[in-house]
Amino acid sequence: MANTQPTEPGPNAAAPLSGLAMKRRGPVAVWLGLPIITLGIYQLVWYYKIHKELNEHDRRQDLSPAGSMLVLLFLSWTLIAPLISFHNTGKAIANAQRAAGLQVTCSPAASTWLAFVFGINVWYMQRELNRVTEAYPGAAAGTQVPLAA
Repeated sequence: MANTQPTEPGPNAAAPLSGLAMKRRGPVAVWLGLPIITLGIYQLVWYYKIHKELNEHDRRQDLSPAGSMLVLLFLSWTLIAPLISFHNTGKAIANAQRAAGLQVTCSPAASTWLAFVFGINVWYMQRELNRVTEAYPGAAAGTQVPLAA
């Protein structure tokens, strides 16, 4: 006689991936408006927040929000350290786009080298982050969203 009772998934069954939705921000406000008003402090706050949100969006990424922000704060005089940090942030944004099921449009190279063009890399990175938020229409920041495998 066949067993007709429904079976529950075993401990090795893959659970659907999910993360938290990120906040949508205005790229121009992040790049120019708020840093001018706050004498540059907002850029550090923004950099911390996006790394924290990228971490929460996809736990498979291992980012250090405080470490990333501290690189800008204390090592910006080296020029190399912030460029590496911008490059790694571009990779993290590309991974977030991939996790959202989007075609990857964020270039780590652009995230790095646009820093030399009036710091427009901040505008670029926020614009690319907004593409991830647009992949989840109606999802408020901090709510559960499904991720692609």
